[in-house]
Amino acid sequence: MPDLTQYLTLGLDQDLFGIDIQHVHEILDMRPISGLPQAPAFLLGMIDVRGAGYPVVDLRLKLGLPRAAPTPLTRIVILNVAIGGRHTGVGFVADRVLEVTTFDDARLEPAPEVGGRWRSDYIAGIGRRNGGFVVVFDIERLMSADGNVLAASVKAAAA
Repeated sequence: MPDLTQYLTLGLDQDLFGIDIQHVHEILDMRPISGLPQAPAFLLGMIDVRGAGYPVVDLRLKLGLPRAAPTPLTRIVILNVAIGGRHTGVGFVADRVLEVTTFDDARLEPAPEVGGRWRSDYIAGIGRRNGGFVVVFDIERLMSADGNVLAASVKAAAA
């Protein structure tokens, strides 16, 4: 029996990425983001969603891609991510959100050890969709390297 998981697919530059749908809370149109002093470059700031504050991460900068101006397709994906042992809401800016697609986790290809554009420890696997590839994030590993920085920046802004 296949181990099927649904993934939200999103685009950054010319590449497609997948995030396990269990982490996705909601998808928002781009909106003004309030900056945080002394925050790392990838942390754009905070947004308010119905009275709750969420830090917003620019996935392009997090992955080492150049910053891009928002377009009408730019979205903020609100995710529930484990940071420092507790679940936290975090917004990720994506160039575009495409669809929810399903992959058999057992058939995901491993991340390449060399020659990859991104750190392979951020990648849970590579899926195939419509003749192309979808890089599936391990969202907790993606955030773990900077989780303490993110938490400290948000805590300082709240003080």
